Amino acid sequence: RYFLVGSNPAETKYRVLKIDRTEPKDLVIIDDKHVYTQQEVRELLGRLDLGNRTKIGQKGSSGLSRAVSAFGIVGFVRFLEGYYIVLITKRRKMADIGGHAIYKIEDTNMIYIPNDSVRVTHPDEARYLRIFQNVDLSSNFYFSYSYDLSHSLQYNLTVLRMPLETLKTETTQTRQESFDIFEDEGLSTQGGSGVFGICSKPYEKYVWNGKLLEAVRNIVHRDWLLHIIHGFCGQSKLLIYGRPIYVTLIARRSSKFAGTRFLKRGANCEGDVANEVETEQILYDASVMSFSAGSYSSYVQVRGSVPLYWSQDISTMMPKPPITLDQADPFAHVAALHFDQMLQRFGSPIIILNLVKEREKRKHERILSEELVAAVTYLNQFLPPEHAIIYIPWDMAKYTKSKLCNVLDRLNVIAESVVKKTGFFVNRPDSYCSILRPDEKWNELGGCVVSTGRLQTGVLRTNCVDCLDRTNTAQFMVGKCALAYQLYSLGLIDKPNLQFDTDAVRLFEELYEDHGDTLSLQYGGSQLVHRVKTYRKIAPWTQHSKDIMQTLSRYYSNAFSDADRQDSINLFLGVFKPSEGKPHLWELPTDFYLHHKNTLSLSQTRQSYTYWWTTGVLKHLPLPFDEVTSAENRRKLTVKKFHKYEEEIDIHNEFFRPYELSSFDETFCLAMTNSTRDFMPKNVGIDPSPFTVRKPDETGKSVLGNKNNREETVLQRKTAASAPPPPSEEAVSSSSEDDSGTDKEDEGAVSQRSTPVKVTDTGDNTKITENVVQSTKDVYGVNLSDIPSEDDLAIYARFVQLGQSQHKQDKGSQQFSSKHHLDRVINLIPISSFSQDNIYEVQPPRADRKSVEIFHAHIQAGRGNMQPLGKDDFLMYREYIRNRYM
Repeated sequence: RYFLVGSNPAETKYRVLKIDRTEPKDLVIIDDKHVYTQQEVRELLGRLDLGNRTKIGQKGSSGLSRAVSAFGIVGFVRFLEGYYIVLITKRRKMADIGGHAIYKIEDTNMIYIPNDSVRVTHPDEARYLRIFQNVDLSSNFYFSYSYDLSHSLQYNLTVLRMPLETLKTETTQTRQESFDIFEDEGLSTQGGSGVFGICSKPYEKYVWNGKLLEAVRNIVHRDWLLHIIHGFCGQSKLLIYGRPIYVTLIARRSSKFAGTRFLKRGANCEGDVANEVETEQILYDASVMSFSAGSYSSYVQVRGSVPLYWSQDISTMMPKPPITLDQADPFAHVAALHFDQMLQRFGSPIIILNLVKEREKRKHERILSEELVAAVTYLNQFLPPEHAIIYIPWDMAKYTKSKLCNVLDRLNVIAESVVKKTGFFVNRPDSYCSILRPDEKWNELGGCVVSTGRLQTGVLRTNCVDCLDRTNTAQFMVGKCALAYQLYSLGLIDKPNLQFDTDAVRLFEELYEDHGDTLSLQYGGSQLVHRVKTYRKIAPWTQHSKDIMQTLSRYYSNAFSDADRQDSINLFLGVFKPSEGKPHLWELPTDFYLHHKNTLSLSQTRQSYTYWWTTGVLKHLPLPFDEVTSAENRRKLTVKKFHKYEEEIDIHNEFFRPYELSSFDETFCLAMTNSTRDFMPKNVGIDPSPFTVRKPDETGKSVLGNKNNREETVLQRKTAASAPPPPSEEAVSSSSEDDSGTDKEDEGAVSQRSTPVKVTDTGDNTKITENVVQSTKDVYGVNLSDIPSEDDLAIYARFVQLGQSQHKQDKGSQQFSSKHHLDRVINLIPISSFSQDNIYEVQPPRADRKSVEIFHAHIQAGRGNMQPLGKDDFLMYREYIRNRYM
């Protein structure tokens, strides 16, 4: 047998899974549903060890040996022989949202479960195993123990605020009563000591190991189930005069109709489109972590292929194969299914920004535009006008070539109108200053205003042909516009506008470029070809040669390696299941039938041509159907009652880990990209605000590409999606016996998004390094003389003696001073019984009566109870007005 022992982060509570190894093809798992303490687990393992030794009392041959240490289970998979278990053996912390850690998988280990004595061998098993392992789990797969990554922040916090009365009925569910690491945030009961925790079902579309967990989903406790997303996650710290604001970018790639560039185009019969990615930017004030007390804001946008039946034939070996429409769809059946999904998840309005070319000598991209316009026009006939799908066509390529037009200025106009229509999510009401002095743009903002803040209703869906380069730049501009509103809503800037060449926008641009590069590598096989700098027309001349290399890399990947990657994705996601007597994966001429279910069996229910949306969706618009309180949505939630002092809901312990030894140099929040350290100019006297426009030559980290002293920028991209960590960072290989899982959440202080690669020129001995140590003149504005004169040294010595004698006198007089005198100073009281100890607690000075009265008046004024003004107050105010305005 294998015994899986799992614990909570503090290692105070444990669960045990027993996996039977005597079954050659079936998976037999026993969850004993008991929560053990550390002592109980040690006793249990000790008894197992003793009972399984070959001779009783013999210490040499251990009856129980550790096979591997891991951070979670990805799932269980079977090809033609028995089951394998996939375990996460290395992780790295990538982001932190409200005290909930998000980790990137760094390494995994597959262990074959059946014993060698019962193993039934199959000649093709090794090939399937190789194909499955082609999906590199160490490149851009993310998980969290306590935060649902498959849903948006708006969904997670809306569910958290559900009325308690509607949830109390759910607690009677027959659920295993036990601790739960998913319920860090709670809903307080009225007057009692209990706390209700909520766990929602993940959104299956963005979960990549759903099929791998299918075999055990109903057998084991949900604490064992770890849902994994694929895409991108990056976080940077924006310091506004020392106040930490975390900017997080999370991209979730859809696991439906997933694949590579030319092999997955358009949509399948269920309305799932190729290269569909939901990008969410989350902004929060990191000085307050809790979801209930902190200030959080998010904005979501989507990219995805044009929702039609279309494809490109790559057998022609052309860089741009011709686009063909595979099926006629006069009633926009596929587009209807796709937009119905979007209405359920995001509400209305759905805004389509179509960036494909409109004018072409040979009709190529325009085919898609014409079909999409026809589909949207048809579907809009049946929707109420206020919830109609908004279609914005804009030929980005044409405007880029034009010398008269600035592409990003035009995109900024589109972005403003889009954000005004959809609004954004913020979990606190408008600040008093924005009500008192409202910005004209703020009053025009859409979305839904509720008592607890604002909700985003509707979403922007951006597409070009590949949804890579043009789409990423358009999404960056919309994100930049939304970021300005988010900062304004949290009271951090006085107007919802952000300018280029500020530290804040540079930091945000770097995040978006990393995000674009990563998504481009996953779908297209190369990094971005055209970046934001390209469209700003400020890219250096060396960028053109890099663009050519990326284009060639993309072409090579599409022509030669995409087919193998597509097979791996199909096997990993369970789209293809190997079985005896059926053709193997590599024998199939196409995977069309695997992704289009209607080719194998006819659907029993036929969708209406006119009422093309799901019942109930229209009634709640513009709010998304998934977020409203209904019986159907309540069934997706699991509610459980806790004692309010239980450690599972103690977010302080979860974040600060007082039971672990921490090093400040390796702490994630100190090592992450920082606007002050990485972007602000190093010379003193410059405005430290991250919203000040800088000249290109005075930035801490230039975005203009003059990185000669940093070597090739391509190799140092933080998104090197498949770059393994250098050998120095790797501990014992994860596949070795008695392996201890290597936690990499705190490693790599240079970058938190992947391992940086350093390149040095061996031919030149002069090392190119940054001048970190600055001269005294640069820092203080004066040069210090080398050695003080003898007179100065004599004066200084006399000054020191005076100080020492004064200290003695103070110490002596302090013993005889009156108690009244002592009240005015701060008393330092030793808190240790050891007289030599120098750890002191501080007793604050007492406030006099006048100060207390002023403070109470200030509190009352905040509540609206104003004190009557006296004659002195009027005189002071009149003087202020005269000096200020006259």
